[in-house]
Amino acid sequence: MSARTYRLCKLGAEIAVPIAIVAGWQLWTASAHSVKFPRPTTIAVEFQKLWLFADFGKHVVPSLERIGLGFSIAVVLGIALGVPLGLSAWARKAAMPHIEVWRAMPPPALLPISIVLLHSIGNVQKVAFIGFFCTFPVLLNTIDGVRAVDPTLLETARSYGISGLARVRHVVLPAALPQIFAGMRTSLALAVITMVLSEYFSSTSGVGYVLLISKNTFQLGPMWAAIVLIGLLGYLANALFLLVERRALAWHRVWRATAV
Repeated sequence: MSARTYRLCKLGAEIAVPIAIVAGWQLWTASAHSVKFPRPTTIAVEFQKLWLFADFGKHVVPSLERIGLGFSIAVVLGIALGVPLGLSAWARKAAMPHIEVWRAMPPPALLPISIVLLHSIGNVQKVAFIGFFCTFPVLLNTIDGVRAVDPTLLETARSYGISGLARVRHVVLPAALPQIFAGMRTSLALAVITMVLSEYFSSTSGVGYVLLISKNTFQLGPMWAAIVLIGLLGYLANALFLLVERRALAWHRVWRATAV
């Protein structure tokens, strides 16, 4: 099978599976007449009314801004803390117990604390909440990526007189970048989850807020439309991230192919 045929088959499967699921759902709901599970056509109408026109700027845009800001903060913090911790065994031993404790905390447990500490349920609280929990995948993958750098590369750079910061920039970070991107991809999915959670419990706008209000008022059509939108946001964010990753790590794929 050629590479072109493989890509076409992969794309066909990616499109065909969701279509089959929606078609099966439509056939089942047409005969089941369940109030809790509306037809996909009904959800599509609610989706168009709610998200494509009326409330896009009011609810979707703020959610996207919170995801983007929280994710960006997490990436910066994760890399800035992960590189020195990966390079220093003593710093890593001192920091890892604290990292593991906070990483194990479920997000709902810290949501009330974030509201109390920041004295707000506004954007600052939500962005900080998203950024805090999304930092850990980037941080841990950065630490592991830096630790996995070939010592020969570091010794060679040191023997050529390359300074510490230059060595980190030109040797350590490029070698750890594939694993850092893996942590960023996990963090991006977590950003969508924590965005919904923060808006669900402490917000007056956003997709999570609409989901909460729809549930509390038994508006099942808008509720399912909000769930579909959350899934689409996660899918599109991941697709966009993969495009960026493919361009940023093009050199790595070439190097791996030549090494094999």
